[in-house]
Amino acid sequence: MSLRIATFNIENLVNRFDFSGFRNNLRADRVIKLFDIKTEHDYKTLEAARVIATTDDTRQLSALAIADADADILCLQEVDSLEALKSFEYGYLFRMMGAGYRQHFLVEGNDSRGIDVAVLLRSETRHGEPIEVVDVHSHAALTYQDLDLYDPELGDRVNPRDRVFKRDCLELELRIGGRPLTVYVVHFKSMTSGRGEGDGRTQTMPIRIAEAKAVRQIIEKRFADRSPVNRNFVICGDMNDYQERVIVRGDRRHGYEFIHQDGLPSALDVFTDDGFAVNPMNTRDPLDRWTLYHARGPEEQHLCQLDYILLSQHLAGRNVDVVPDIIRNGQPFRSVFPPGYETERYPRIGWDRPKASDHCPVVMELFLP
Repeated sequence: MSLRIATFNIENLVNRFDFSGFRNNLRADRVIKLFDIKTEHDYKTLEAARVIATTDDTRQLSALAIADADADILCLQEVDSLEALKSFEYGYLFRMMGAGYRQHFLVEGNDSRGIDVAVLLRSETRHGEPIEVVDVHSHAALTYQDLDLYDPELGDRVNPRDRVFKRDCLELELRIGGRPLTVYVVHFKSMTSGRGEGDGRTQTMPIRIAEAKAVRQIIEKRFADRSPVNRNFVICGDMNDYQERVIVRGDRRHGYEFIHQDGLPSALDVFTDDGFAVNPMNTRDPLDRWTLYHARGPEEQHLCQLDYILLSQHLAGRNVDVVPDIIRNGQPFRSVFPPGYETERYPRIGWDRPKASDHCPVVMELFLP
């Protein structure tokens, strides 16, 4: 028996306007900065018009990517609210997929922007097996102190009573055709330090390591009374970290060079170093594992995997020949593809926007023992 499970950072699926850019230049959209706007009223009017004008194309492309994933269980990141999620499903996903995801789960987490993790479920798999929700848990309230994870390396802005998860670790206990599966959905701390200097990834690494250790503790406690062969769990989400990347050198005029860089320290090591969880993406070619293209001009470009479906040892052992799919058709044309891995883009994709998201959905056909 199998089901399809996917994870997708849908990038700011929101149903509200953010006008903070009028006073905080770092929050203003780049097109707004081209114009000399004198009053807050004019700024709000133009910003609202900009968002409405661009959102329709963006969400059509997001829905296309989700439809191509065709997952029975869809884990999402950067969702504003259940209301935003339901509006997106009714207005966009339904038109792409018909009657699809009848069950929606989102718990307000800790993100300062109000973006949360969420899960959409079909009532049954494509093969007709019922998907039953046994229980749902949010772990957003857990603190470093609760889990004995406080460390001065977390930085002087962090204290023991702070919450570990920057968003949440949402836990769903499911039964698929009567067989157990526990899904953990996360969105770890970004690689931006907020200080505007130095290596943001290195500076924020201790926070992501603590988040990963917290997830592992939650799982170990959940399965403490079961032998390893009976542990059916997956960890899905945007972990904002990577163990390898592909350095991209060059430009459109002179061509590109792709250099695989492996063995990088990462928060993911908490899961994979001792085989606690397995990254099935490693079955793909090293140049074809990326889910995000990062660039700050031609001098700083790389491809990396930020989006994961990590499998328990038990599940990985039963799915050794299964290769995850990456839906890259919604990527903007500025994303650089290694030779031999080019993908046809969806209609109306732009150079940088509109796009389905800055991330790519990852989907896997998972066989449940």
